[in-house]
Amino acid sequence: MDRDAVRGRIEELRELINHHNYRYYVLDTPEISDDEYDKLMRELGQLEEKHPHLITPESPTQRVGAAPVETFGVVEHGEPMLSLGNAFSSEELLAWHKRISGLLGDEHFDLVAELKMDGLAVALTYEGGRLVTGATRGDGFRGEDITQNLRTIRSIPLAVPKSAPRMFEVRGEVYLSKEGFKRLNEERAKAGQPLFANPRNAAAGSVRQLDSRITAMRPLDIYIYGLGRVEGERPPTHWETLEYLKSLGFKVNPSNSLFSDLGEVEDYYQRWVEEREHLPFEADGVVVKVNRFELQERLGVVGREPRWATAYKFPATQATTRLLDIGVSVGRTGTLNPYAILEPVQVGGVTLKRAALHNEDDIRRKDIRIGDMVIVQRAGEVIPEVVAPVASLRTGKEKFFVMPPRCPVCGADVVRPEGEAMARCTSVSCPAQVHELVKHFVSRGAMDIEGIGEKQANALLEADLIKDVGDLYSLQKDKLIGMERMAEKSVSNLLAAIEESKDRSLSRVIFALGIRHVGAETAEILAKHFGSMDRLSRATEEELTAVPTIGPKIAESIVAFFKQASNRKVIDKLRRAGVRLEAEVAEPTELPLSGEEFVVTGKLEAFPRSEAEARIKGLGGSTGSSVTKKTTFLVVGADPGSKLDRARELGIRVLNEEEFLRLLREGEK
Repeated sequence: MDRDAVRGRIEELRELINHHNYRYYVLDTPEISDDEYDKLMRELGQLEEKHPHLITPESPTQRVGAAPVETFGVVEHGEPMLSLGNAFSSEELLAWHKRISGLLGDEHFDLVAELKMDGLAVALTYEGGRLVTGATRGDGFRGEDITQNLRTIRSIPLAVPKSAPRMFEVRGEVYLSKEGFKRLNEERAKAGQPLFANPRNAAAGSVRQLDSRITAMRPLDIYIYGLGRVEGERPPTHWETLEYLKSLGFKVNPSNSLFSDLGEVEDYYQRWVEEREHLPFEADGVVVKVNRFELQERLGVVGREPRWATAYKFPATQATTRLLDIGVSVGRTGTLNPYAILEPVQVGGVTLKRAALHNEDDIRRKDIRIGDMVIVQRAGEVIPEVVAPVASLRTGKEKFFVMPPRCPVCGADVVRPEGEAMARCTSVSCPAQVHELVKHFVSRGAMDIEGIGEKQANALLEADLIKDVGDLYSLQKDKLIGMERMAEKSVSNLLAAIEESKDRSLSRVIFALGIRHVGAETAEILAKHFGSMDRLSRATEEELTAVPTIGPKIAESIVAFFKQASNRKVIDKLRRAGVRLEAEVAEPTELPLSGEEFVVTGKLEAFPRSEAEARIKGLGGSTGSSVTKKTTFLVVGADPGSKLDRARELGIRVLNEEEFLRLLREGEK
């Protein structure tokens, strides 16, 4: 064959193979036998081997995996990959529907229901018709670049039709079928390798292999559930988007359904509760979404959860086993956390040996005793917990649990602050607290210091090389070499990672400190508002509660943290080491409700008063508890009381709930 004939045959083979991949992996309607398919692949492989300059990234032969990569890069998501709120009962689903109906002024809206697959969320970016990037969800804003591994999944198109937008991103769930999971574990058992606990873990582990040839050998699949960024216009509804994605060759779950009312969604959910065991993959609920994108935009997002969607979770899987004992662990903020030590039992495909007991009050309320037969469940398919004892099976030998008066790790006194559910170790230098804090400090969402896991943290503490997280920045090479798993190269890598972490953002440093009640989002808000660790450390409770979404409990916790000499000492160490403790403060912009003071009275239908006040503050307004001459608006719900009379006396503008929601919608546009 001459050069043009070879090129033509290669293109023809690629087109044929892609067509048959789509029929087999997406539509599940093969047109040729496996043997015929293998012949096509073999011919293409031989031609490309003879003419390597004609190999392209989207060729079907390139799915088999490439050479190992050392580490995964980071991908910034153009649009955040949001997490979902949960509904665990029909009442909670109804409450969600009622809330968003109120926000939309009782405008009718359709709903799309989709099975919530228990896999790994990924984002796939296409440019010029080719797959260019594949990333994990990560923290919702940044994920790991696993393009090379995702290219090996045959139901992911490497190229799309020319009619597709020049640049667009799709979101989907990578999963392992129940049959594929069973087969994979059988192979691992034969090879003497450890078994995967469940299909989700197997899927997540498979796409994060450093060697994509291993990923290529795993029977992974994907269902696409939505569009992310896109250049150009997109369909007006979620349902039309799914149909459009199907037309581009993406695999979309055929069980997805469009409904006009909530009753139909409930019927759909109940059907899958009954048929769940017969599904070919693991699912832990039904995702319910408002169909029209224009309405989704009006509803917006709270924190990292969209208001326009919720996960209606399936009932958790349960089993009965014996409670052998109750252990107590110590968390990074000193909390004593009781946990159940169980006779091993299989629940939802996982062997449980331990389960959550939450706190002493919860144990007492449920009347759980050591030696009981207990019902355990994987709540939300992830966290195992003890639900209740089987009292009828008691023998009389069972024992009541008593929280130890001294810390099981350091022996310090244990106290339970008034009004709190958790008992606490009183020693700030408790090794368990320091150990947990070190683990948190170096974790990916915090300072992201690679090379320090649980064992390394333990070893550093036991060798007295660190007493707190500030000491990480004064570690020296000669002291580290010779420790277990600490060869010269790994020590150099660790010290380089520590050095690199000095440039993390202020919000991540605040989060890394492990201040009680301060998560990643709250840390972001504090960093933006105060602009430096210095200003934050000097803030009063009054100044803190003036910040949108910061309540009295968080404010009290922050002030208490900075009052403690040991914590100030840690921050001093970070400062001396050169860790960034400042942030650029953006120029303040005029917000729609700046200068306006609101008082909210009576019961609102759409959301609680606390959320109403948070939304006012988010738009630049302030809130008060009593009507004064400074009050600009009184928002009136059901049973408003005397505040309404006072507002009328002072001539203050009164808004009913519908007017208030309209004002918020206008401000949030």
